[in-house]
Amino acid sequence: MGALFEVGLLLTLLAIGFFAGRVNERRHYASIRAREQQYQDVLAFTFRFPPDRTTPQEVFLVTGSVVISADYFKTFVAGLRNLFGGRFRAYESLMERARREALLRLKAEARRRGARLVVCVRFESTAITSGWAPSIEVLAFGTALIPASEAARFVGTGRSRLLGEGSIRTRAVGARPA
Repeated sequence: MGALFEVGLLLTLLAIGFFAGRVNERRHYASIRAREQQYQDVLAFTFRFPPDRTTPQEVFLVTGSVVISADYFKTFVAGLRNLFGGRFRAYESLMERARREALLRLKAEARRRGARLVVCVRFESTAITSGWAPSIEVLAFGTALIPASEAARFVGTGRSRLLGEGSIRTRAVGARPA
């Protein structure tokens, strides 16, 4: 009787984990889609140089980081999949969500600082495995560009109006070093 109870409890917990994880994942995807529409004016490219290198630009580094954890059901299914081999579709969706979220956070920082173009976008990922639920961290980083004509509103005389009194050093792309 005790073994039957334990199996029933395991199945109940797996079912709860499956449905709760599915609801949370759908909510997160809906949030991602809404914010992708909101930040569609901030362009992000993997190429190294801006499309128009003749226009002087103010440049700065922007980052976006996220840590996402797998739920108990995905971890359980991945353990079974590990026995038989094959693709880990549950973890693939986890990585996709993490990459998209990190890119959105990068775009949010770029917009907050006045940029509408980010070049040389790169991703770094790290597996964080503590306890039973594996987590991943994804870091997106790139170089944000503001045309010099618009940069005066945000950068001014070496001090950022958006970032407070901390001085920032920027150099126009194509300008000669002092």
